[in-house]
Amino acid sequence: MLIANHSGKLLEVGLDEAGRGCLAGPVVAGAVVLPLDYFHPLLTDSKLLTAKQREQLREEICREAVYWAVAEVSPQEIDEINILNASFLAMHRATDMLNILPEYLLVDGNRFTPYKEVSHTCMVKGDSRFFNIAAASVLAKTHRDELMCALATEFPHYKWEQNAGYPTKAHRNAIREHGVSPHHRVSFRLLPEGETTVLEAAV
Repeated sequence: MLIANHSGKLLEVGLDEAGRGCLAGPVVAGAVVLPLDYFHPLLTDSKLLTAKQREQLREEICREAVYWAVAEVSPQEIDEINILNASFLAMHRATDMLNILPEYLLVDGNRFTPYKEVSHTCMVKGDSRFFNIAAASVLAKTHRDELMCALATEFPHYKWEQNAGYPTKAHRNAIREHGVSPHHRVSFRLLPEGETTVLEAAV
């Protein structure tokens, strides 16, 4: 069963990201402070939830959280600093947007770049262990999926409304046929080794 808090501090921020393994679009991070006694029977790792459940929980989290924020790091920034550093940067930006000085950071995963002088703990599979990380996971995932659906209207042949930019077979076939969009991460291996892509000037 998930628990609400690790440190016991009122301003403990749960942090998680979405989109790290995608070929296109930004990496997005959520930052959430929940009440110490928070409980929700459905809330867990966003990957284990249906799209409908995530949307329901998104409303609940935004309503019940003490503080919450979502931040992005663009594909161009990812290409410049690499995806690991971009994930940390997205978490830092989301934390900045809370407009508070956190007392503690609880981070999903096993690595993190320290934020200011704030103590932190990394938790492997934290989004299935702590409500604040799970809430950050839901906010990051729903925000990013919504963004990719909007981008799909401009670039329909990549089917981002279905794959959210992940390396599906259909997505890679579209890259072969149409080239690379301005939203692709060109530092990533977009096609299997030995295949090359072309930059797409217009759609």
